[in-house]
Amino acid sequence: MQRKNITEVTEFIFLGFSIFGKHQITLFVAFLTIYILTLAGDIVIVAIIRVDHHLRTPMYFFLSMLASSEAVYTLVIVPRMLFSLILHNQPISWEGCATPMFFFVTLAVNSGLLLTAMGYDRYVAICNPLRYTVVVSKGTCAGLVCGSFGTGMVMAVLHVAAMFHLPFWGTVVDHFFCDIYPVTKLSCTDSTINEMINYGVSSSVILVPVGLIFITYVLIISTSLKIPSVRGRKKAFATCTSRLTVVIVHYGCASVIYLKPKSENSIEKDLLSVTYTIITPLLSPVVYSLRNREVRDALRRAVGKNTS
Repeated sequence: MQRKNITEVTEFIFLGFSIFGKHQITLFVAFLTIYILTLAGDIVIVAIIRVDHHLRTPMYFFLSMLASSEAVYTLVIVPRMLFSLILHNQPISWEGCATPMFFFVTLAVNSGLLLTAMGYDRYVAICNPLRYTVVVSKGTCAGLVCGSFGTGMVMAVLHVAAMFHLPFWGTVVDHFFCDIYPVTKLSCTDSTINEMINYGVSSSVILVPVGLIFITYVLIISTSLKIPSVRGRKKAFATCTSRLTVVIVHYGCASVIYLKPKSENSIEKDLLSVTYTIITPLLSPVVYSLRNREVRDALRRAVGKNTS
């Protein structure tokens, strides 16, 4: 189908953070700093896991995949947002909106499912350690990673195909990137079917992983309570708490955005979107790496080799 038969709109303009006026430069500096730290953290994680043989385990394989996913995920959103903070209300083409939306949905779903896979990995390691190498094999890891990415692509195709078969009456998007519901609001026809598709897809990729993650961590905590060592119990609880924090922030904000889409408070939506597109990707390197002694030891070994 030709694009001109779908819609007369050939470009979109994002309002972004224009409501903040002169404070946009401050936001630009803050978001750029966070983005640089996030990107640097993800690159370091992937590099150190690749070069250090001590980290060639399923847990760190999943972590490197998560870091790679979130590095590209933020690359899809943040540079364009930073660009709009400096050059206000710059238009973006129809294709320039559909393509980032596809990659955003793919990688957002992929990252969420990788968090689920990491929870499963920890569950087997703590609750069934004797069978860990058998259950969490290389084939299992590869299957979980490919399944996560494949599921993300399928969900993205459903979202984008449903979205861009709608005719649009307007070009001004009340958001800072090409997200699903702000663009849907520009449709000049009844979008009930699209909303049902979006809600069904969003529910499945949010509620199912969240349920699985919390089940695994409940089992992990119950097993940790049986650890005779007080230090061991504290370490297990600290690990669970920090990782659950990332999950709660990531999925909590996503739930409000995509499972309660009728809110007209654009500032609230933008702030929540900033949390799961910018803040959460920064939390992951901190929680999963900088607080991890094995990763810190690997960094020290790498630095020692370079300075010796």
